[in-house]
Amino acid sequence: MGPFIMIVGIILMIVIHEGGHFAAAKYFGMKATEAFFGFGPRLWSTTRGETEYGVKAIPFGGYVRIIGMNPFEEVAPEEEGRTYRVAAFWKKSVVVLAGIASHFVVAFLILFLVGLAYGTVARDADDLVMLTTTVGDVSETVPGEAEASPAALSGIQVDDVIVATDGVPVEDWEDFSEFTADRPGETVMFGIDRQGERFDITTTLATVERIERNDMREAILDADGEPVMETAGFFGVTPLAERDHHGIFGMVGVALGQMGEAIVQSVNGLWQMVIGFPKLVLAMFGGDDEILETVRPVSPVGLVKLAGPLEGTLQLLALVNIFVGVLNFVPLYPLDGGHFAVALYEKITGRVPAVEKLMPVAAAVFVFLVSLGLMGLYFDTFGQVG
Repeated sequence: MGPFIMIVGIILMIVIHEGGHFAAAKYFGMKATEAFFGFGPRLWSTTRGETEYGVKAIPFGGYVRIIGMNPFEEVAPEEEGRTYRVAAFWKKSVVVLAGIASHFVVAFLILFLVGLAYGTVARDADDLVMLTTTVGDVSETVPGEAEASPAALSGIQVDDVIVATDGVPVEDWEDFSEFTADRPGETVMFGIDRQGERFDITTTLATVERIERNDMREAILDADGEPVMETAGFFGVTPLAERDHHGIFGMVGVALGQMGEAIVQSVNGLWQMVIGFPKLVLAMFGGDDEILETVRPVSPVGLVKLAGPLEGTLQLLALVNIFVGVLNFVPLYPLDGGHFAVALYEKITGRVPAVEKLMPVAAAVFVFLVSLGLMGLYFDTFGQVG
């Protein structure tokens, strides 16, 4: 279900973005001659009124053609009054910013509704996720090995609650985690509550090598900066997080706060891709791929691969919308932010800028974005997503 929702979500994101431009232009009486999903050769189109609607072969975007938005376009004299270029500054601003705004509106609605439906992950005073003793996932195998995990062999299920270890009541997840880690290879007994039914399971824990962590769940490093490893027992379950429920009005503020954090992360991520562009290129040809551990472009293929449970998929769609909104706000041609910057320049100076001088910038931005898209597609196809 997750991949399907992601595909539909990406398509709707593009359609809503272009629909924002189209609706604003039509409202102000501007003439829109084309509204297409995708680029390249036409696959299908139909004309309604003065606008041709359709789908093109390359499904990585879309566009609305508003006459006069291209400064080099020749327009019939009788239609000059309906062009983008003769419109008032505020009308131009609404037209170019409508697409950008749509991403933030959609992201807010997704975060708001997901928060109402599922709640938000609770955190303690140290900003650590508060974990329950309810099983959220069961590992099928022991890490790095093909053998089945003790959890999978024991028959424990998602939503089971771990209530005891060797007959001692479990107060929180840390009790269970420490008990398990301290007993590699030992046979232990866990008390389980499954929908009100209490029973015990006996299992022999696997032995694994893992990174040692402190009370803040941060990796402990040695003098050389390398992670310190420890031998630990392994059962093979991960817990559900505690959830806070905020109500309709409280969720408004929470969703806005989540958007603010995502905007900051998107700005930083975009900047890291700009300054790390040479390293990203080298990573495609077998160079140092360390940068891929912190930042890298993700294509629609990668987003579909990352899609999973409904809640996570919807949250990912919200983050994608925010990133695309931030990207489009960059004040460089041919992005929406570039059109707004030109309109603002005209308003402030009273002069029409020499747009031909912006063409090298537009070409550089276009090449950069296409390159990121191709790199994302390459990494998502031949590399590991995550």
